[in-house]
Amino acid sequence: MSISLVAIVALGAAAGGFVQGLSGFAFGLISLGIWAWTVEPSIAGPLVVFGSLIGQLLSFGTVRHSLDVPVVLPFVIGGVLGIPAGIMLLHRIDPVAFKLFVGLILLLWCPTMLLGRRLPQVRAGSRLADGVIGWIGGVMGGLGGLTGPAPTLWCALQGWGRDKQRAVFQTFNLSMQTITIVAYVGTGTISHDAAWLCAVVVPAMLVPTLIGARLYRRFTDAGFQRLVLMLLTLSGAVLVGSSLIQLRG
Repeated sequence: MSISLVAIVALGAAAGGFVQGLSGFAFGLISLGIWAWTVEPSIAGPLVVFGSLIGQLLSFGTVRHSLDVPVVLPFVIGGVLGIPAGIMLLHRIDPVAFKLFVGLILLLWCPTMLLGRRLPQVRAGSRLADGVIGWIGGVMGGLGGLTGPAPTLWCALQGWGRDKQRAVFQTFNLSMQTITIVAYVGTGTISHDAAWLCAVVVPAMLVPTLIGARLYRRFTDAGFQRLVLMLLTLSGAVLVGSSLIQLRG
């Protein structure tokens, strides 16, 4: 294992940890922007899930006081039910085309909301609707590792305050990533090299994640909504760009 590889993994973990501490999500988006050039996909995948899980645990104290279990539970139940469906669809749907489709939706929808004077609010929210959104997140996670976009955007459209939004989608992502990492361990998906690099990820992201979580307290509700929409827009751009490269290749 080369020193340069260790340095790149540490850099990606630090950058991803800071953004996740600040926003509650997007570790994979930021870290993969750095890792994708040199880290093999078979190693990068488990590293993203592991780093995201650690980042969620480190920054969870930021919104722990806003956690409302009855509100979060439908999302989590839906997500757990959606993961197997996504895995089954993985063998029937082209995952690259799926990521391209999701990326285009994010690129069209999020900038429109970002440029608008006021974010529209969905008042049809119910426990069933929340469960359906969680199920969509689970399906997207099983199909392409994209558990976050659907619940994150749904929470933003509910008109909730920043702490409630973050408590919901961060708890959802934490639950989905825990299930995924347990499945990885149980199936032997994490290779020897990936396990060693996981030991690099933790110390590299520790301080940046805590700094990001501390800076989060300075955001207003409106400012946090803008941050979420900007990161989702960036996520869409990355998905579209990487998908087009794969399709052309």
